[in-house]
Amino acid sequence: MSTEKKLFIKTYGCQMNVYDSERISDALIPAGYTVTTDETQADLVLLNTCHIREKAAEKIYSELGRLKQLKLKKPDMKFGVAGCVAQAEGQEIINRQPMVDFVVGSQAYHRLPEMVKSVDEGGKPVEIDFPTEDKFDHIIRSKAKRKLPSAFLTVQEGCDKFCAFCVVPYTRGAEVSRPAQKIIDEAKQLVDQGVVEINLLGQNVNAYHGQGVDGEWSLARLIRELAKIDALKRIRFTTSHPNDMDDDLIAAHGDTEKLMPYLHLPVQAGSDKILKAMNRHHTAEEYLKVIERIRAARPDIALSGDFIVGFPGETEEDFQQTLDLCEIVRYGQAYSFKYSTRPGTPAAEWDQVDEAEKADRLRRLQTLLTKHQMDFQLSMVGKTLPVLLEKPARDPGQLVGKSEYLHAVHMDAAPELVGTIVQAKVTRTERNSLGAKIVTG
Repeated sequence: MSTEKKLFIKTYGCQMNVYDSERISDALIPAGYTVTTDETQADLVLLNTCHIREKAAEKIYSELGRLKQLKLKKPDMKFGVAGCVAQAEGQEIINRQPMVDFVVGSQAYHRLPEMVKSVDEGGKPVEIDFPTEDKFDHIIRSKAKRKLPSAFLTVQEGCDKFCAFCVVPYTRGAEVSRPAQKIIDEAKQLVDQGVVEINLLGQNVNAYHGQGVDGEWSLARLIRELAKIDALKRIRFTTSHPNDMDDDLIAAHGDTEKLMPYLHLPVQAGSDKILKAMNRHHTAEEYLKVIERIRAARPDIALSGDFIVGFPGETEEDFQQTLDLCEIVRYGQAYSFKYSTRPGTPAAEWDQVDEAEKADRLRRLQTLLTKHQMDFQLSMVGKTLPVLLEKPARDPGQLVGKSEYLHAVHMDAAPELVGTIVQAKVTRTERNSLGAKIVTG
């Protein structure tokens, strides 16, 4: 009879959580687990949570309530909660939902094998401290060939910015940069597994200042060193803060061919009054000057951003200034949300904007952002772009890939082309993707 144990991980939130889920599986594979995509077959179900979205904790409790049915059918099944909600809620998760066997915060994944062992011995461990050791030093990455030719690689964690709306400094801790050589070694291992594109991750990735062989390295230095890996064809990074876009990083967009012409640079609002209330430490004009310098270095760059509407104190005039900023920048892609309170953050205690007004402003902003996105995508039609083919599309005989500008691109292509970069002429645009044909000869 097989003693193999199966692990099911449900991941919520950002790319960093996707990366963390991969490393969680890497931590548990040596303990005898294999990953399954079927939660009903799992011996261990782990929810890797995110605290950014509204009512994140309540949604996790609701999901745990649903999962109780699995526990009734399979009493020996273990349940764990990881990530930012785990970091914030701690023991309260087990108090409210006793079926949970352990809780692990975002900095303690390397302790998972001993935590699972503790559960086997009758314990209910909770690990939400911020350990002094680097969790990644204790996790051996799987050597299995990658399913996709692109991968995430965390280089920096935590945040020192303390925006008035954000819980990240409380759930991820202070800014910490990983040593440069460890990042390069991990990148080389990913390339050996078939990866040709790496996306460097951090809560404020451009605040990276990791120790290198000859002193402290900036993100620009790290990117240039990674670009020396021959089989690595593409480099990206996300998410950045405007205040950390230094001259060298801007220059890297112009002088490092492997650095893709796409930048996610959140501004959140176009009103200086609201930016000050948000504790962003920059003005709208300062942000626009950064954009101007980036476009001077790389004229064809595609820009992405984040926006919060209805922040406490926002007037119609303040909101109009956000629309004005969007008209100037003309984002190729953007994410926008109604402000919602996060317990423990300063803005949660302030007078709130009427919900109907928030909804109306969000609708108007998204209408403008969608128009700019479609204009940018239409400008691609007729152009020939390099596309990294990543996986089969839903339609038989098609593959879906990624343009330099992070567009999803669909085209007729043979399965053996997955993992290669082809030249493709864009023939059409859809709401969130492009259609193309491979250029031959």
